[in-house]
Amino acid sequence: MVGAFAVVNGAKAPADSAQAAQTAPGAATPAADPPRPEPSRASRGGPRDPDPKHTKKKAKPKKARPEAVAEHKAAPKKPKKKAKVLQSGSCEASFYGEGQMTASGEPFDPNALTAAHKTLPMGSKVRVTNKNNGRSVVVRINDRGPYAGGRCLDLSTAAMKKVGGTGSGVIPVRYEVLSRG
Repeated sequence: MVGAFAVVNGAKAPADSAQAAQTAPGAATPAADPPRPEPSRASRGGPRDPDPKHTKKKAKPKKARPEAVAEHKAAPKKPKKKAKVLQSGSCEASFYGEGQMTASGEPFDPNALTAAHKTLPMGSKVRVTNKNNGRSVVVRINDRGPYAGGRCLDLSTAAMKKVGGTGSGVIPVRYEVLSRG
């Protein structure tokens, strides 16, 4: 090293190595390193620095750019698959609201979308459409009936309300069997 000197016993000596200064006869023991401050970064497993300037800031939500919004158009809605109709017909339907047991063994619930039919299996799904206004509802068969002439369905109060026929009591309907119990 050029121009590097160490002071040993008041005399200048070349500082080729730290070992030369330590092994020189009568050499003074070199001074200990001054104490170092604690590191300002947290090390693995060590205490974290409480200094807030070293904490991560929460990212601010990015504002959507108008041109970016225009690029992400909603996908067109797929049309619902039309259920396969197993059987269909037309007749008159009435509604009932007594709180009795149904033929399926469950208590009658006037608020459920259910109906009674003479022959369809319990649990069958039937779409019932009011011929007067075109409104329809899908009901589950859970009872037997009706036993009045010319009628093929007895709807629950809720089902009759959905098709808009509670005022007249008996309405002309078209029914479509969507599934058999």
